Amino acid sequence: MGITQILFWILAITAIFSALMVVISKNPVYSVLWLIVTFFTISGHYILLNAQFLAVVNIIVYAGAIMVLFLFVIMLMNLNKETEPQKSKWLKLAGAVAGGCLLLVLVAGLRHTEKQMTEMVTGDIGLIQNLGKVLFKDYVVPFEISSILFLSAMVGAVVLGKKEPRIPVETEMRKVEETQQAINI
Repeated sequence: MGITQILFWILAITAIFSALMVVISKNPVYSVLWLIVTFFTISGHYILLNAQFLAVVNIIVYAGAIMVLFLFVIMLMNLNKETEPQKSKWLKLAGAVAGGCLLLVLVAGLRHTEKQMTEMVTGDIGLIQNLGKVLFKDYVVPFEISSILFLSAMVGAVVLGKKEPRIPVETEMRKVEETQQAINI
């Protein structure tokens, strides 16, 4: 067993454990922190697959920006025990049965699969240069459409975020009266 396989199994076990802790944790802040650990282990898998760019993007976008957003929302929601809805025992039992059924279907589906060995043609499969060639050669139209979509989302956020100065009602009424008096003169 080589170092790559050892790293794979360590990352896989850590990813599964941290993903389970995301679901099991009662405190939402701890759940988000376990989700960050899960994202880092997934990035480790990307590095093992020689996809360093995907690993860096995963860390920056998911573990960085989105997790900060999740933590911000959770802190603003002020979750505590008094506001938490009570879950019945039947609901917990139904969740356990559904999870068991899903595991059973997964095991039954994977039981008859054949082990396939893949051959790497070149060692540069995960490099940014190849990603750029594919994006701007084969998928240029969807790439440009998604960039227009992001641009319109940014413009919409700026328009929605821009506040008009509020004028008190009394000031508006005074201006209306002054205008009416000026017209009557």
